[in-house]
Amino acid sequence: MDRPGLADFLRRRRELLRPEDVGLGSGQRRRTPGLRREEVAALAGMSADYYTRLEQQRGPQPSEQMVAAIARALRCSLDERDHLFRLAGHNAPARVHRSDHVDPAILRVLDRLEDTPAIVVNDLGETLVENRLGAALLGTTTGLPGNERYQPWRWFMTGYERAKYAPEEHERLARAQVAALRAAVGAAGPTDTRAAELIADLEANSADFRALWSLHEVASRWEDHKTYVHPELGRITVDCQVLHTTSQTQALLLFTAPTGSEDAQKLELLGVVGQQTFAR
Repeated sequence: MDRPGLADFLRRRRELLRPEDVGLGSGQRRRTPGLRREEVAALAGMSADYYTRLEQQRGPQPSEQMVAAIARALRCSLDERDHLFRLAGHNAPARVHRSDHVDPAILRVLDRLEDTPAIVVNDLGETLVENRLGAALLGTTTGLPGNERYQPWRWFMTGYERAKYAPEEHERLARAQVAALRAAVGAAGPTDTRAAELIADLEANSADFRALWSLHEVASRWEDHKTYVHPELGRITVDCQVLHTTSQTQALLLFTAPTGSEDAQKLELLGVVGQQTFAR
């Protein structure tokens, strides 16, 4: 049981909720953001004193049934629920099993995408395979050694990964990557040594990662609207669409732009420019 982590997560989740989010009237003006402790306790069917002790790093370990009740009261997503179970010292059910073997159905789709940049990634942000235009847009990142193969590691430990994206999007994308990494850890369960080693490396060597990791944000974010900075074509704004495997551990990412737009024209030029070697 991670008492400090549990207390911090409970407090942060509680402060994010509004009374109307859980069917309560807003009532009188509140001095603090979010729900009150006694309101969360009532929603979870537990005593206010017991819940308060959890937020104060005191009291006995909650049972799995109690953790599930708290997760419902705090309106946790499935990813956040699994994270809450781990903080409370329980194993969340393993929902996925990661494999480096690319799903054949995903590969068949990728093979047919001749005019659209696309890559296949796993839930830790490792690019498993890319088509020609995907490498031209993003630079090839397959076959990198050690933890460098994971995008979160490159983002926080190098400058070249962040340089691929418009500066105004850096903060949002950093938070999204950390939240997605938490989701991947929660889905795979406590025996996921690859994720554990990656997180340990980042926590030991990146203050920015440690700060975002402490927020306990948990979300699998794949679809997005983002702007890349290409070394030859400049800024290219794309929509990222996603096709998941059944296990949710791999995803085919497709990068498109509205037909006839300047961004679409730049995507077409990728075929002429060819694969780029981005500065490191």
